[in-house]
Amino acid sequence: MAYKGYENPQLVISVEELKSNLDDATFCIVDTRPTHEYQRGHIPGALHLDLFGLSLINTRKETFDTFMWMIAYLFQQRGLDHAKTIIWYENISGTRASRGLWFCEYLGHSDVRLLDGGFKAWVAADGPVSTEGVEPPEVPQFPIEAKRSIHMDADVIRASLNQENFISLDTRTDDEHYGRVARAERAGAIPSSIHIEWLKNLDENGAFKSADELKQMYESVGITPEKQVMCY
Repeated sequence: MAYKGYENPQLVISVEELKSNLDDATFCIVDTRPTHEYQRGHIPGALHLDLFGLSLINTRKETFDTFMWMIAYLFQQRGLDHAKTIIWYENISGTRASRGLWFCEYLGHSDVRLLDGGFKAWVAADGPVSTEGVEPPEVPQFPIEAKRSIHMDADVIRASLNQENFISLDTRTDDEHYGRVARAERAGAIPSSIHIEWLKNLDENGAFKSADELKQMYESVGITPEKQVMCY
């Protein structure tokens, strides 16, 4: 049976599977936590790349293409080998690691996975921990074969808002969605957005919920497979 019943189980890797294959030379493991957390202990052999501060305000094509070229260059400089399975992790199944996975997918590298439950689950399962820094290896240039269909810029989103099968899904906090906190130029949300904070996808341990639980949560607010969903 597929891991947790997922339609695309190849996008995640369990702690048990990674522990059993930690010496697999075809794996490139990337720790996206802050530097001080990485230094205190990480999965042996993991490269370090904190992606939290990398974002873009203007997502129109020319600016976005330049940004993604910078991301590909950064991946090469940090030793991410596109010839390998790239495994991203942070403390839980969180946004840092998910951002790394999405960058890989957009750049055209489909052999990418996220460690379910993150470093918290790794420690809980008695996975080995290292405090030795890992020097990035020399790797070829990270290729860009852009999958433009998985990204929408603001103009396209605005033009899609009145389409019957289009849903904008706000994954931010309650305070951000309802305009109590502004982390953008203006407070509030895209009109008609459905709001499900990203943490609601996780269980009490910070790992992803099962496919059945997630399906029930999303279908209850009208998010179904035939809809086009834009997450932000």
